[in-house]
Amino acid sequence: RAFVRRLASTQAQLQRMEGVNLGAPEEYDALTGRLTFLRSQQDDLNAAIADLEASIRRMNAESRRRFQETFDAVNEKFKALFPRVFGGGEARLVLTDSDDPLLAGVDIEAQPPGKKLQNLTLLSGGEKALTAISLIFSFFLHKPSPFCLLDEVDAPLDDVNVTRFNRLIQSMTDHSQFIIITHNKRTM
Repeated sequence: RAFVRRLASTQAQLQRMEGVNLGAPEEYDALTGRLTFLRSQQDDLNAAIADLEASIRRMNAESRRRFQETFDAVNEKFKALFPRVFGGGEARLVLTDSDDPLLAGVDIEAQPPGKKLQNLTLLSGGEKALTAISLIFSFFLHKPSPFCLLDEVDAPLDDVNVTRFNRLIQSMTDHSQFIIITHNKRTM
């Protein structure tokens, strides 16, 4: 009797079990191969990401270096050119709001002769125009361009400043050719 009960119990357990997958070893091998391939792809992607991040860090470092070099050189030219254009005074470029030059803003501080140092926004229209001209030509002095097209840049200038502007243009003609669109007879 105990044997019959045990046999019946074992048969019942066998019936409750689902069928055995005879292809399981092949499926396991296929899935293991796929997993190995995907892990290899993941490793390749991780290596590519690391290479890309290293390249970005190198480019950012080089960009910071070049920006700072150019900023310093243009700032020196601007400091020298501004008093020449205005017949005195001083001006400078200042990086603002960040330790990282690539994220910083640039302020223009100018002190025309007889005035106190102030931000560009506080200058008169003619002073702003001359300051902007000084800054543009500071870039030209740093890295001359063969041609320069200026459209009505002398419009806000009075006669004295038009004369200064014209002298500046004359002094720059060794490096560049200027095409000036103007209505000012003195500039023409």
